[in-house]
Amino acid sequence: MFESLIRIFDLTLYQPLFNFLVLLYNYLPGRDFGVAVIVLTLIIRLVLYPSSAKSIKTQKILNEIQPKIKEIQKKYKDDKEKQVKETMGLYKQAKINPFSGFLSTFIQLPLLIALYRVFWRGFQTEELVNLYSFVPNPGFINATFLGMIDLSKPNIILAVLAGALQFVQTKTMLAKNKGATDKTSGFAKTMQKQMVFFFPFLTIIILLRLPSALGLYWVIGSLFLITEQYIINKKRIAKETKI
Repeated sequence: MFESLIRIFDLTLYQPLFNFLVLLYNYLPGRDFGVAVIVLTLIIRLVLYPSSAKSIKTQKILNEIQPKIKEIQKKYKDDKEKQVKETMGLYKQAKINPFSGFLSTFIQLPLLIALYRVFWRGFQTEELVNLYSFVPNPGFINATFLGMIDLSKPNIILAVLAGALQFVQTKTMLAKNKGATDKTSGFAKTMQKQMVFFFPFLTIIILLRLPSALGLYWVIGSLFLITEQYIINKKRIAKETKI
């Protein structure tokens, strides 16, 4: 049963991603594996854009209605059923699904695992037998990026850069409006501060043990998401200004 699941995972995620990466490596100018990883990352982020954009918008609205949620919790602190009913009514009024962020994460997790396998095993010559018939076999893959960084090995610079961008991304995602910040509980503030610093630290620790190709993917993906958050927030502010 477990072997069958691994086989399905390989056929549906690992092999398509591996073949597409080799295809990019073959046809992009200079045959730079790092450039192929960057292009693959941008394409993946564009495919996931609708899901991530919805998640970002939901998080922004959740931040804005947090004071109202606190008021409901305080008003109905002795009536949990009424508290849940009023909170769900508030979500409905705001036209959001608070669980959409989990869906976005659920979609991306198998993809991240597949990419980990691609970057971990894809440098090995024997993996080239998994190429589709229409993908030219390059013979071997030179894992060097810009002639300086060996993407098959961990790289402290990419790991730290990924952690720094994760910090910016998390801080931007958790940023609240002024009213929400004033009414946020001390516990919530503590949890948010821990998230802002814990996730980047964890990112660095993980990437220091993995091929830096994954770190490059993380860096480009984080830059994309930070830009995406900025654009979405700017559009929302412009829309609210017009109203």
